[in-house]
Amino acid sequence: MSLKYAAIRASFELLWLTGMPRLFRLLSRSRGVIFTLHRVLPAPPADFAPNAILQVQPDFLDYCLERLGELDIDIVSLDEALQRLASSRKGRPFVVLTFDDAYRDNLQHALPILRAHEAPFTLYVPTAFVDGVGQLWWQAIEDIIARQEAVAFSEAGETEYVETRTLAQKQEAFDRLYWRMRKLPEPERLALLNDFTTAYGYDLHRQCRELIMDWQELRQFAGDPLCTIGAHTVHHYELAKLPLEQARNEMIQSVDIIEAQFGIRPKHFSYPLGGPLSCGPREFELAAELGFRTAVTTRPGGLYPHHLDKLCQLPRVSLNGYFQARRYVDVFASGGLFTQLGRLTG
Repeated sequence: MSLKYAAIRASFELLWLTGMPRLFRLLSRSRGVIFTLHRVLPAPPADFAPNAILQVQPDFLDYCLERLGELDIDIVSLDEALQRLASSRKGRPFVVLTFDDAYRDNLQHALPILRAHEAPFTLYVPTAFVDGVGQLWWQAIEDIIARQEAVAFSEAGETEYVETRTLAQKQEAFDRLYWRMRKLPEPERLALLNDFTTAYGYDLHRQCRELIMDWQELRQFAGDPLCTIGAHTVHHYELAKLPLEQARNEMIQSVDIIEAQFGIRPKHFSYPLGGPLSCGPREFELAAELGFRTAVTTRPGGLYPHHLDKLCQLPRVSLNGYFQARRYVDVFASGGLFTQLGRLTG
């Protein structure tokens, strides 16, 4: 685990030991929090698993939902959350559960738990993923580096061979390639990804079909009355890196495709990746223009009445796979705490 995550863990321990989560729930004007989840997998992550931040184990999810009840925190839908934000009184605190990307393990491992707790949730769907032609590039580069003792990085016509024998070398190579891809324009990122995966015989479409629900499975998932289906673009591109019209098309076409499949037009949206590099004022305005009732980011924070004026830039708190200790659930559930931490870190 990196120094960054070690520092976060130390902060969580201190917050829990000092009782700050309870204090923030009592005194903060935050009314609730939206949780971000991606994968729910029974097996613990491998030693080299930089994407472990995106997965939690079923027993941790089950405990989270149980603990929320013990804390008198309601689990509500996005639509009910908006009603509670609009109320003149604070009322009971609440949590909204959201899942991104339509991973098959959500159907296998998360849905039974959600049903057992009668917990409503939203699933944000990138439609190309469900078609089986998406590119889960963050997982692809992890998979390749995990099995290689060295990888070749090509840039400006030059090729560099980087050793990946040790865990530290693998992590360094992953970080380097991940952030290079994050900072490239999307066409250049796609070209680099294609070159890298082709060089190591990695089939991105097969990976997508293995990890993501197909339309038949998604129909089973979406048919549950607890489920609200939201849009998550077509290709999961970072919208801020696209020309305006392409960004618009990614958003609206995903809605059209979901409506064609299910007969319901999604009114909630999630920005892919969701941080400052991925979405900003232009994308927030675009989501509002296209008629979404809400759009969520991955910027941390709680929900306050003033978010009724910023419904297309809502914060979320990630249930991060590196922090699955049960005592941390109290920290995760304190939206006001994350708002203050976000202000302190910029």
